[in-house]
Amino acid sequence: MHRTMVVLGIDPGIAITGYGIVRFDDQSLESVAFGTITTAAGLSLPARLERLHGELEALIRVHHPTQSAVEELFFAKNARTALSVAHARGVVLLALMHAGLSIHEYTPLQVKQAITGYGRATKEQMQQMVRLLLGLPSIPQPDDAADALAVAICHAHSYPLASRISGESQISRRAL
Repeated sequence: MHRTMVVLGIDPGIAITGYGIVRFDDQSLESVAFGTITTAAGLSLPARLERLHGELEALIRVHHPTQSAVEELFFAKNARTALSVAHARGVVLLALMHAGLSIHEYTPLQVKQAITGYGRATKEQMQQMVRLLLGLPSIPQPDDAADALAVAICHAHSYPLASRISGESQISRRAL
């Protein structure tokens, strides 16, 4: 079965949210678009969140992703940073839900494992593998965009197997 997926990967943040969109089928993986959504520090938190939501909605309207993948929050240097990233992450999840996209979440460890085969890979190793996997002439910039592409690639590689396993478990449960 030959199926094409367009995956929107998100690396959430309040100041900078990275996004990466990849097209994946059984034969190939290609970059569709990548970049960042930024919000000015001088804006109120609600204004920053509104901007993030609006920009995500516009991206979804333009690129019509069929799947979405979001990096999970795993730590922050301080509680204020963690809270602001959590707010941004909530808005990202809401925008994806409103668009009717299925949402898949991956830890940084899972992303590194899927991209490099090693869960403790360095940022440089990750970026180089993203460049190689997508056949790009240079490492995607800024880092947030490269991270979002990595999340999208992680999902593109993980989803077919996970859906087969899920389907098989559904079949075996029905047979019982």
